[in-house]
Amino acid sequence: MTPHPSTELFRLINGYQITQAIHVAATLGLADHLKGGPRSSDELASLAEAHPATLYRLLRALAAVGVFHEDEGRQFSLTAMGDCLRSDSPTPVGGWAAFVGRPYVWQAWGHLLHSAKTGENAFGSFHGKSVWQYRAEHPDESAIFDQAMTALSRGGVEALVKAYDFSQFQHIADIGGGQGQAIAGILAAHPTLRGTLFDQPHVVDKARALLTQAGVNDRCDVVAGSFFESVPAGADAYILRAIIHDWEDQEAILILKVCRQAMKAASKLLLVEQIVAPPNEGLIGKLGDLNMLAVPNGRERTLEEFSGLFAAADLTLVRTAAAGPRLSVIEAKPY
Repeated sequence: MTPHPSTELFRLINGYQITQAIHVAATLGLADHLKGGPRSSDELASLAEAHPATLYRLLRALAAVGVFHEDEGRQFSLTAMGDCLRSDSPTPVGGWAAFVGRPYVWQAWGHLLHSAKTGENAFGSFHGKSVWQYRAEHPDESAIFDQAMTALSRGGVEALVKAYDFSQFQHIADIGGGQGQAIAGILAAHPTLRGTLFDQPHVVDKARALLTQAGVNDRCDVVAGSFFESVPAGADAYILRAIIHDWEDQEAILILKVCRQAMKAASKLLLVEQIVAPPNEGLIGKLGDLNMLAVPNGRERTLEEFSGLFAAADLTLVRTAAAGPRLSVIEAKPY
């Protein structure tokens, strides 16, 4: 029987409760504890150092939305969705769940009304500083964010390598590439390719271990700096994965201009971003756009809006290629 519209709306209204329940499950590492097979809620409570009766209440709620499956005797197992919460999942979202439920992010979303009325960033209004400043002052929160970004990059690298032919290049630069998950995957797939990883000092300080583990450390330079000032010059391709959406147009254009100055005449610029869907479609991207408004003060964009950014930075849109269910490679070149 089709649910009544009010029931469906009620589920959406209470969506924040599901978000926090998944956040707790991810933070406690429940999916990793279930990787080997079903366990009782009491076993999971012992492994996760949680309150047994209360953890059962959390687990049964998440089983009702399909994250876990409950059997007789309060036994729980992973579903296909819950499997994505494993730290070693090929499509890992557990790091993101651990991040988005953090109080400082949660509080910003609580001020979305302020953004809707004023157009101002909710995070800055509540905390009195940007999310970047906040994380710089709170290394523990910065580490949780970095882990989330690294996990999402790992989950998207295979799709990115399949979506775009990197073999045409000799040298690629990953701008704002975090701890190197994406560039490590690209270099591993193309043994003759060299790379440069570029990000802020406190981020790239941790990159060498990951690059070494991937077997590409000897083919990747690591450079620290700010993409608002300069980026390494002379690469054949410049990759910016989930960077431009963090910024409003003025800052986004500045980042693109800095990259344009570093590019050769034949270089390519590759944005890996969500493209906002037409009306009445693409819920994830459009909610992502609200997240950009609430937290980092950026935005998701339509293809036409990306084309406008390129034009302002002396670049021109060439083509796009789907890179998984959410992201696309948006290729541009110098005029």
